[in-house]
Amino acid sequence: MRHGKKFNHLSRQTGHRKAMLANMACSLIEHKRINTTVAKAKALKVFVEPLITKSKDDTTHNRRIVFAYLRNKYAVTDLFRDVAAKVGDRPGGYTRIIKLGNRLGDNADMAMIELVDFNELYNGGKKEEKKGRSRRGGKAKATATAAAPAAKTEAAPAAEVEEPTVDAPEAELEAAPVAEAPATEAPEAPAADATEEKKEE
Repeated sequence: MRHGKKFNHLSRQTGHRKAMLANMACSLIEHKRINTTVAKAKALKVFVEPLITKSKDDTTHNRRIVFAYLRNKYAVTDLFRDVAAKVGDRPGGYTRIIKLGNRLGDNADMAMIELVDFNELYNGGKKEEKKGRSRRGGKAKATATAAAPAAKTEAAPAAEVEEPTVDAPEAELEAAPVAEAPATEAPEAPAADATEEKKEE
């Protein structure tokens, strides 16, 4: 019976499993995305996300704790320098698992696991907006209402600046047609006379 055994052993003994997850975590930190099976990706997510949370606070103690798991000083340096800078304001959920279908050889479910903040395609090259955590939208409403008056105040000076420039050309245009009116009427009269002469002939 396997009552209460929720941890996936991945058909490996403890030492092999820890070494494998450490190697996969180092590869994920270095390459920002890796392809593996769905079961290993889910196990890696549980393994690496607490380490990324530790990397937000760059202390010697946290570096030593992360090094005990990863066993690779270059991966630890990359995690605390590059990855921590990107995920500094994210409250969790640093990785994303995308299923890729089945592998040809043994029909295993394959997946891609990646660091969320390093995917420019999904983020559109810009930072994702934080969403309010309240059900009533307390923070979201506050930011929306603060942004709306700011937009109105920015739009008002722009309209004031444009008004004098718009008024000046209108005055010039009103004066110009008065001077040109006799000139446009003069050519029309001879043209009408010419058509009358042709009819008489």
